[in-house]
Formats: sequence, C-alpha cells, structure tokens
Amino acid sequence: MVHPANFIYAGMDIHRETHSVCVLDCFGQPLWENTINNEQKDFVKLHQKVEKIAKGKNLNVVFGLEDTSGSGLLLAHYLAKQGCYIKTINPVLADRLRRKTTHPEKSDTLDAKGVAKVLIREGIDTLPDYKISQSSQLAKELRELNNDRNYLVSEQTRIKNQLHALLSLTYGKEYKVLFKNPFSQKALRYFIENPLSKQIIKNGFPYSIEVAGNRIRRKANRLFALISEIKEVEKEQADVVAKTDQQIETLPGCGLVTAAAVLAEVKDINRFDSSAALAKYAGLSPRQKSSGKSFHHQKTYSGNRRLNAAFHRIALSQIGRRGSDTAKEYYLRKVSEGKTKKQAITCLKRKLCDIVYLMLKKQEAYNYPSKKLLT
Repeated sequence: MVHPANFIYAGMDIHRETHSVCVLDCFGQPLWENTINNEQKDFVKLHQKVEKIAKGKNLNVVFGLEDTSGSGLLLAHYLAKQGCYIKTINPVLADRLRRKTTHPEKSDTLDAKGVAKVLIREGIDTLPDYKISQSSQLAKELRELNNDRNYLVSEQTRIKNQLHALLSLTYGKEYKVLFKNPFSQKALRYFIENPLSKQIIKNGFPYSIEVAGNRIRRKANRLFALISEIKEVEKEQADVVAKTDQQIETLPGCGLVTAAAVLAEVKDINRFDSSAALAKYAGLSPRQKSSGKSFHHQKTYSGNRRLNAAFHRIALSQIGRRGSDTAKEYYLRKVSEGKTKKQAITCLKRKLCDIVYLMLKKQEAYNYPSKKLLT
C-alpha cells in the first residue's frame, strides 16, 4: 500500500504541440504550473524542475498522463527512460471529477490539475502503470498497423462502390459476367484498358466517352494501389505478430487481422490476474444491478470495444458453416435453454475469452480440450 503523503503529483494535459503540467501535494495544493513544448529539451527541463520540487520536500514524484500512445508517446517514453513513476489516467476519470465541481470550467491548466487530483483521489495502487516492455512496444506497433489497415479498407470500400456505379453505367450487367470478381487485379487491368464496353459505344453513350473512361481508369488505378497497400500492411502485421511469440492464429476462426487486433488491445497478458479480468476489460462480463433482495445482471457496453469486436468476429466464424463443431454445439445448447441468439453469442465470446487467456498466458497453440472448456 503506497501512502499518499509520500508523493507529489504531476498531472499532464497532453496536446499535439504543447503539454500543460500541474504539480500538487497530497492535499491538492498547487506547487507548480507550466506549459511545455512537445520537444526533448522541454522534457529535460520538466523532469529537472519536478525532481527539484520533490527533493526540496523529501518526497517522490508520480506522473499522471491521459495519453501515453498518441501525442504523449514521446513524453511518456522519455520519463520512463529516466526511471520515473508514471500512471496512465483514463480521461473519463478526469472528466467526471471536473463535472462534479461547482463551476465546471475547462482549460489546459485545469485539465492538468484534474489529472493530478485523479492520482490523489483514486489512489496510486488502483491506476495502471506505464512501462516500456517488448510486449507493449509490439502492441503499439500492431495498433498503428491495424489503424492503417482499417483506413485503407474503408477507402477501398468507398472506391469499390464508386467504381461499381460507373461500371454499371458503362457495361451494364455485362461486367459481372466477364469476371467472377470484378474487383480482382486481373479485372481491374482489363477495365483500365477497356473502360467502356464496345456494345455501349456502338449503341451510343449519353455522356462524354473520354470523361467516363478517365474516371474509371482513375478509380481502377486507385483500387489497384489500395489492394497492394493492404497486402503490404498485412505482411508487416504478420511480421510483428511473429515477434510476439504468440500463436493466437491457431485458434479456429482467428485469422491474421483478428489476431493482430487481439494482441494490440490485450498488450501484456500479465496485466490480467485471471480470464475474468480480461473478460471485464473486453466488456464481456455482465454488470451487476442489484438492490436489497433483488439481484440482477445486465449487459454492459463498456470495456474495450475493439477487443470485444475481435471476439465477436471469432465467435461468428466458429458458428459459421466452416466453423467449429464444438462451438456450434455450445451455441445451439444455449439457444435451446431459452437464450436469444445474441445472448448465446455473448456466452460463446465469454468462453472464447477463457481460451484466449490460457493461450496467451502459456504462449501455446490451440491444443486444449475444447469440450471441457465449453461446458
């Protein structure tokens, strides 16, 4: 148990170009406030100033940062290299504290002060540490790659829809007959060379042939480039997943993209004492809502939604046509017990969380007795 009187609390409000800092004592009295640039030289001055304040009072320092992976990554990395005690603060906690004040005003300095107060009120022991480890670094790389891929896939879908509308205009239903997949690389090369069908040109095209052809070529070329970029990102994802020494891809229904999502959001499996803790983090545990002699549980929409979505994809894949017989049997049994299909999938996701926890904890491939786990 860490005694709060042994520390001073440095709250940081993180922005892209500047960071605001507010240092408080254990009673919430301000000791120093300032704004620094998001640069190495200012990080050095910040560290020296806060350490000087702490030594003057014969106390230790704990830093609180809301953002340790985006704009605050450089600062968090520097402080961690210096051996500083760093806590990651959920923005919800600081916002909740600010809203409870009589006059809930907002500024960078007040936000930094709110982060420092969260450190005091919540207690250092209850807040997650920020540490530099191989697993956390690989998780950060995977999350960035996942974001890149998601953006590229969204753009690919948008371009496909636009190209589909153009081809319907210049080819009619013929373009679907020419190729089984009209957006394959072979098909795209063909449409780049032949943007309009000969029959359409012969019958008379109501718009400028040159303009329509150029539009199709641009869309096809962009789609061709997007497909190549997505493959390149997926190759990088595979390389980073291999570095984790995890074998999550051996789980039925869990491909490379889903495995990368799970590893990126879980980060370090040692953060979780049990599979129940991982399930709560993923939003797979029901929320208790009881009063007196009435005991109820309701579905929660909190937790890490990206991790929840990854488990959802695995569950849907396992009950699909080419899925797992054991998972299908479990799913149908839950439906026969009176649960809705959505509730049955939630139950399956919770069981899959137990399996994933064991696989990550032991760094083993999927070789567990499924029927025992899914009972």
